[in-house]
Amino acid sequence: MGKIIFVIGGARSGKSAYAMSRADKASEGKSFIATAEPFDNEMKERIKKHRNDRGSDWQTIEEPLDIVGALSRNRNTKGPVILDCLTLWLSNIMRHRTDTKTSFKELIEELGRNRSADLFIVSNEVGMGIVPENRLARQFRDMAGMLNQRVAAAADEVVLVAAGIPIKIKG
Repeated sequence: MGKIIFVIGGARSGKSAYAMSRADKASEGKSFIATAEPFDNEMKERIKKHRNDRGSDWQTIEEPLDIVGALSRNRNTKGPVILDCLTLWLSNIMRHRTDTKTSFKELIEELGRNRSADLFIVSNEVGMGIVPENRLARQFRDMAGMLNQRVAAAADEVVLVAAGIPIKIKG
């Protein structure tokens, strides 16, 4: 049975590279659920680079909002799945004004389902910095912290990545 591996750390800390290196050991059936939206040229270039870096042996599902649906639509049921990135998904939810409480509940329920392969969930740790100066940024930080706590509680393994170094903190 597959495990849920929660990979958390700061921006550009090596979280995605760590998840990819662990999942890349599978010979086939690897899936990547990408939550980034190409809303400007810089983001379009980032998405293109990441897509090219993954290569053709990965099935990529680009889904900024319905990650529960993306998990259930995934055709590769035997290989590992990377969901990258939970905090980008949360910012998409907030920007599109979708009901986050329902989304959180659905996500946690989906994580509780039996899996035949490992699921890697990548997220940013946003609570280690200064208190944001505006209300929306504080709301995002608080919601991301709550979401990260819930996912960490549901995960079999939690790995903090700092400066490219993985530190196992659960499992």
